[in-house]
Amino acid sequence: MDMITAIIDGWQDGRQRDPCWLPRYHEGMKVDFHVHIFPTWTEEEREELCRRERAFREMYGSSKASIVGHDLLLRSMDEAEIDVSVVLGFAWDDPKLCRRHNDYLLEAAARSGGRLLPFCTVNMGCPGAVEEVDRCAQAGAVGLGELRPQDQGWDLQGPAGEALAYLARKWGLALLFHVTEPVGHLYPGKGGLALNSFYNFAASHPDLTIIGAHLGGGLPFYAYMPEVQEVCQRIYFDTAACPYLYRPEVYLEVVRKIGAERLLFGSDFPLLGQKRALAHIQGSGLGGSALDLILGQNAQAMLMKR
Repeated sequence: MDMITAIIDGWQDGRQRDPCWLPRYHEGMKVDFHVHIFPTWTEEEREELCRRERAFREMYGSSKASIVGHDLLLRSMDEAEIDVSVVLGFAWDDPKLCRRHNDYLLEAAARSGGRLLPFCTVNMGCPGAVEEVDRCAQAGAVGLGELRPQDQGWDLQGPAGEALAYLARKWGLALLFHVTEPVGHLYPGKGGLALNSFYNFAASHPDLTIIGAHLGGGLPFYAYMPEVQEVCQRIYFDTAACPYLYRPEVYLEVVRKIGAERLLFGSDFPLLGQKRALAHIQGSGLGGSALDLILGQNAQAMLMKR
């Protein structure tokens, strides 16, 4: 019996859903809420995967695009003094690839001693998606992400989106979406979910725990609109890839608009190194209390509710 099957069987026997790898929280803990790791087969099969999977080809078709596993991530975390990283799945078209990647994330988390927290991914447009979310949740997934509906060809505003919302409620899962900036420079993987689609979903599901990656595609910049501010103050935004997208003063502006309580530090490792991402936000001029919230306290408060 493999590790994932054993974990699922344990919960099906009626044990409390409390994964052994959930971390012990402490003051000053740093949490990187946006990290990508891949199993070794993705590197070994890169050429074939690029042929079959459009999104993977766009982001990882170049040999310069890093594909790393949990061992290199843990080394990076030690160097950057990151306590916990949220490891994200990839938006594969093929549900079998989603399942294989999810298994890797769950096992890596289980072996990490509480340092890695798994967010799995499914293609909600394919048969078996509901069952895969159930399976991952039973095996200890903390959330789902990085979700990229438009890359996979399903509509967040349609039945697939409602099924996703139902599953998030059922299992208490957080949902982390890639959100596309409507302006600015192009880069591999910029597409994935239009800003208006993300906003409409978040506005329609006020009870869900929702995170907009990459500052939610810039949604906080619209927070002078009262209805947008209301939505922004009940969802979260991670800072993944901000050094690639914005000048450092962006953090001050977003905190001014929606408050530090809604931001989660994220690096987008290995696209950006964790030390570089930390230096970018630590050099932004934010006060110590705001930094403490963004670098760990907000994540702790959210994850302790899961």
